[in-house]
Amino acid sequence: MTATLALLIFDVLMLLTLLGLAVATLSSRDPRRAAILFIAFGLWLSLVWARLGAPDVALAEAAIGAGLGGALILSAARRARASSQAKARAPTPPERTPPV
Repeated sequence: MTATLALLIFDVLMLLTLLGLAVATLSSRDPRRAAILFIAFGLWLSLVWARLGAPDVALAEAAIGAGLGGALILSAARRARASSQAKARAPTPPERTPPV
């Protein structure tokens, strides 16, 4: 009975952590932080799949979801940051005053 209760508590903690990571990922305003949280979510989800007895899905989630997907999202966040910084550095044209 104690082992069953311990596994139930462990499963609930895994679920709560997974939901917390999902909410944190979706509510993050910084794209880089959101990408890192997405990678953590994918890795944690692969642990959940392993706990459910699906090692093939767990490996696929870790490799494709967290690994490849996370790298692509980090690259997109880096490009978005570089683009926004380039726009901020661009000189603004002087304001024209209409002739009097």
